[in-house]
Amino acid sequence: MRKGWIGGNWKMHKTLKDGIETVEKLSESVALLRGSDIVIFPPFTLLYPLKELIDLPHIYLGAQNMHWEEFGAYTGEISPRMLKDAGVSYVIIGHSERRKYFGETDEMINKKIISAVKHGLN
Repeated sequence: MRKGWIGGNWKMHKTLKDGIETVEKLSESVALLRGSDIVIFPPFTLLYPLKELIDLPHIYLGAQNMHWEEFGAYTGEISPRMLKDAGVSYVIIGHSERRKYFGETDEMINKKIISAVKHGLN
């Protein structure tokens, strides 16, 4: 039987202070969610600071987006290698907002999925 998980996409709603408070509250509540993993998807600027704060086996970091290339001149983008280095285990790919506001196509999403799997991102 697959283990369940609960995910929260923070979008652009939390500062570092807010993120730390949220992770502290989650850490206190994780025992109530026996058998489930928690995945938080904070803004990119919070990934590394929260990685340093998370010290429980059932709370994981996720990224809200990624580029399919490992490196290159892609201003404002983040690579799967960078995400792994920041402690990320999960990534959101194909979100409707990325399609609507940034024009992401099925082809682009396919490239992202292939790259995520290659780099061990869920």
